[in-house]
Formats: sequence, structure tokens, C-alpha cells
Amino acid sequence: MPEERNEYNMYEINICHLYPDLLNLYGDRGNIIALRKRAQWRGINVNVHSVTLNQPFFPENYDIIFLGGGQDYEQEIIQNDLIVEKGAEIKNAIENNIVFLCICGGYQLLGKYYKTWDGKEIEFLGALNLWTIGSKERLIGNLIYECSYLKDEKNDGLIVGFENHSGKTYLGEGVEPLGTVIKGYGNNGEDSFEGARYKNVFCSYSHGSLLPKNPLLTDYLLSVAIKRNYKDFVSLQSIDNSIENQARESMIKRLLL
Repeated sequence: MPEERNEYNMYEINICHLYPDLLNLYGDRGNIIALRKRAQWRGINVNVHSVTLNQPFFPENYDIIFLGGGQDYEQEIIQNDLIVEKGAEIKNAIENNIVFLCICGGYQLLGKYYKTWDGKEIEFLGALNLWTIGSKERLIGNLIYECSYLKDEKNDGLIVGFENHSGKTYLGEGVEPLGTVIKGYGNNGEDSFEGARYKNVFCSYSHGSLLPKNPLLTDYLLSVAIKRNYKDFVSLQSIDNSIENQARESMIKRLLL
């Protein structure tokens, strides 16, 4: 019998993992795995590329760019390479609507600056109108937030994660929150915002890692990336999310009931 034709075979996604050897805190690499597997399960071709210090970066070659979390030490190591060597390309990629997923330290680095708790201001990339203020207190724990754009008659739009950060991030004009905090601290523990959205940039403090526990968000990112390159793309086919949803719903029940 001839091989069954899969309409998704015509699609290809190229994912770039920026600084995978330095920014991979709390299993953030799992986000790459989730994106790759959920695309492959539908027959979509996926290529994952790693780009780190002193390596050329051509963002136009990628559909999704991932920047994970790291401690202050790792952020300091990549700071010059990110801002000076790759900064212009990253800013252009953002304005050209390439999909970015940035977690914790990677999220902070896209902002304007980080001010330490003792007043020292460290310049960051300035790709997004947001900034981070250091605190002596750490914001740690499980996190639940609601994304209104994921909510419909079948989905509650709730995202679960784990946060551990001392920086408090604040959003400026033109940047929207990724979601609204239901449980936990989010960006700063003050304004009920979690993460940031600008064009096709998605930022969050959620580790743990974020995407494997939240298939709806994973598929949303994949859909946005595919639609950008393939005008005929309508939607992803449904697949069995029962295991992922059990993990997500177990966390929600444990924290909210």
C-alpha cells in the first residue's frame, strides 16, 4: 500500500536555542523538547540549532528562538555577546515577528536594565520596554496564571509553572503581560502580572519547565510560528494531551483547593 499522506509534512520548523550551555536553569531545555516533540507527533519536520558565545547568529533562518534562564554569573558571561555581537540581529528579529520564548534570566536580558538591590544599574539589551529591580527577597514557589488568549469554551487558559527569582520586573508602555497571576508572585508580586508579550515575543518567569506541562501554550507558539511562514496553514490537528493535562490539573487542584 502507498504511504499515507500527511498534510503536515509540507511544514518545517527551525528552532534556535541561544546559549544552551549557559542558560538552562531548572530544566529549561525541556521547552525545546516539548516544541520539537509536539510538532513531530503531527508529522512536522523540526530542526534544532544551538548558538552560543562567539558563534554567528542569523535569526532569519529560524522560526522560534529560545532563551532560557541563568543565574547572575551566567548572565554576566553572555552579556557582551548578547548585547554587542547579537543585539542588533535580535532586535530586528523581534520587529520582524519571529517567535521568541524567553524564560527568567533570558526574559530580563531583553529588557532595558537591571538595577541591583544596592542601586547598581546594569544595562541590558533594551529590545523590550521593561526593566528589573533586584530585591533581597526571593520570589519562590509554584505559579498559576491565566492567559485570556488561550481561554475558550473548552480551555480554562490556566498555565502552571515554578518561579524562583529575586528580580522584580515591571512592564512599560507597549508591552502586555503574558498572563494574570492566580497563585504566586509573577513579575513582581505587586501588579498581578506574569511575563510579557510584545509582537511574537513570549516571556515568563515559569521554570520547571514551562511547556511540557502546558500543551495549549506549546501549540499556540507552534501555530504562530507556522502561520508566519505558511499562509495556507489553518490550525494544528488535535492530539492526545491526557497525560499532560493530568499533570497540569493536578497542580491546579493542589494549589487552588
